[in-house]
Amino acid sequence: MNVEIYSMGLGFDDCYIIRSDSTAMIDGGAPGKTEKFKKAVNDIPVQPHDIGLIVVTHGHIDHIGSLREIKEFTGAKVAVHRLDKECVEKGEWLETHIPKGVGRWGWTAHMTVPLIMLMWPKAPPTEVDIVVEDEGLPLSQYGIPGRIIYTPGHTLGSLSVLLDSGEAFVGDLAMNKLPLRRNPGLPVLASDIAEVKESWRRLLNLGAKTVYPGHGRPFSAEVIKKALG
Repeated sequence: MNVEIYSMGLGFDDCYIIRSDSTAMIDGGAPGKTEKFKKAVNDIPVQPHDIGLIVVTHGHIDHIGSLREIKEFTGAKVAVHRLDKECVEKGEWLETHIPKGVGRWGWTAHMTVPLIMLMWPKAPPTEVDIVVEDEGLPLSQYGIPGRIIYTPGHTLGSLSVLLDSGEAFVGDLAMNKLPLRRNPGLPVLASDIAEVKESWRRLLNLGAKTVYPGHGRPFSAEVIKKALG
């Protein structure tokens, strides 16, 4: 299958459209970004109703803030891991989903980023259509050559999408944007950094070659290999 990838910044969240035999979207953007989504779709060869699936990498508000409106506009089904399902359906973080800081800069981000996000409007609750279990989910049934992989570490229920060609859409399992990171690498915010590293070993073993983070530009998976030592 041929695959085309389009990125769109919806607030602080970088979302992606994957077009193959069918079309899927990664994440739902920050609150109030539905109109920006509509304009972005007009600039690519995709019709809104072409998007049949939205995979939510995790339930933080900057990734689900416009999810319900985008779901309603496109008619897409929403897929979320079972441990982040409640965040999406309530439109708010759970206490267990507030990530810890990793390293000195991470602890600074831990104190400031959540406070900024708490000033945003609450994300509208969104109905979850597909609950992803720990074994993940093949995407061939949705016309996408790849699969959803359970990759905990940033949150308890973080997911990644790994295409057969090696592109890995990882949400906040990696970061490449200020004020989080100046350079691409592992997240500075994580519920469990050891789990993050284990999730990355799984993705690399499965053939991840290019990283598409939820914050920032894509980069080579070699950066992550070096970070893991």
